[in-house]
Amino acid sequence: MTFEDLGISNQLQYAIDDLGFVNATPIQEQAFSVVRSGRDVVGIAQTGTGKTFAYMLPILQDLPFSKQQHPRVLVLVPTRELVLQVVHEIEKLSKYINTRVLGVYGGANINTQKQSILQGQDIIVATPGRLYDLALSNALKLKSIQKLVIDEVDVMLDLGFRFQLMNIFDVIPERRQNVLFSATMTEDVDALIYDFFKNPTKISVAVSGTPLDNIEQVSYHIPNFFTKVNLLNHLLKDKQTFHKVLIFVGFKRSADLLFKHLEVVFGSETCVIHSNKTQNYRIRSIRQFDAGNNRILVATDVMARGLDFDEVSHVINFDTPDFPENYMHRIGRTGRAEKAGKTLLFSTQKEREAKAKIQDLMDYEIPVLELPEEVEISKLLTEDERPREDQGISKNRTSLEYVPGPAFHEKSEKNSKTNQGGSYRREIAKKYKKPKTRGDKNYNRRNKK
Repeated sequence: MTFEDLGISNQLQYAIDDLGFVNATPIQEQAFSVVRSGRDVVGIAQTGTGKTFAYMLPILQDLPFSKQQHPRVLVLVPTRELVLQVVHEIEKLSKYINTRVLGVYGGANINTQKQSILQGQDIIVATPGRLYDLALSNALKLKSIQKLVIDEVDVMLDLGFRFQLMNIFDVIPERRQNVLFSATMTEDVDALIYDFFKNPTKISVAVSGTPLDNIEQVSYHIPNFFTKVNLLNHLLKDKQTFHKVLIFVGFKRSADLLFKHLEVVFGSETCVIHSNKTQNYRIRSIRQFDAGNNRILVATDVMARGLDFDEVSHVINFDTPDFPENYMHRIGRTGRAEKAGKTLLFSTQKEREAKAKIQDLMDYEIPVLELPEEVEISKLLTEDERPREDQGISKNRTSLEYVPGPAFHEKSEKNSKTNQGGSYRREIAKKYKKPKTRGDKNYNRRNKK
């Protein structure tokens, strides 16, 4: 179905034409009339299927012009980066509509955001924490909210935002339309729907865990971290094939360590994002990677969740994720808008169990490739990979260096004092021939007599 078949307004059609889109994705096609109906909606679709347009097109279609100061639409997303992306998408769609949209998130000046709110907004896109701070300070009035959209709700709950969501539900009107979009349906998401949604219409375009047909998946069995680095360096030297690569790692420390080694080989081609980086650094890295100025982006799961990058040639899972759903989100960064994509999964022996869970979820066995002969098998281990040392003997010492000693040592003479029931005061009196307490005139007078 084309966007013209959906019956969108001329202004929205002009914006769609400018973007070069013709056909709606399945989630956009199915969600359009349901969201417009005003009923609560739960949409389940994999990343890269156009969920943002799926809920924003019908909302913008029916959002009348208004000069009122307080926002009528609230969009909640889990990360600051996703706030910026959703705002950008809304601005592209509302190019020919007089719609005011503002993104608010933590890590930015809250007073600047308050001033922007006072100018009047139609749509607020926010992270839960900053939105609640603005509502508590009375800078943001939520009494006019008619539609609440929660995007990437499974990530939001994974990050521990349930408490903030409950607080936000308490301060927005009960009579509202709830729209929820997620890539996976978890027990926590089910509980949220049961508690706060009223007979929602469910739209499921792809079953959670179903890999996209246009994404080619392969894997490597690798002994350790530094052998993974050697393989990565070998692959990334082919700049024509690996022209835009997103590398996922499990932890911030691993991201920094990997970035450090890649930067030695590839220099300014590499950038990194994780939650310990400053907001400006993260935004700059994302923009440079998206624009093609950086060929390689190292990222943690949370930071890259929901981000829409154009023409990602490969997604490389440097670490095998513990939760199989995270693998689905990762590989969804490539092969977007029905284009072909490729993913690679690196797994150590310790990570094989996590890989098996991923394959069970997808009901698909990821092909295993042999390591290229040029890749050196490293014997160097990271701190986490080293075996735990015996408590008594360090494995870094030779048998000659290690001489066991007694667990108990006699105290030195100066530390051998014992409590003698006030003997200290007697010693002082014997030494100075006067009472310890100064100013006891009566005591001193008696002694002189």
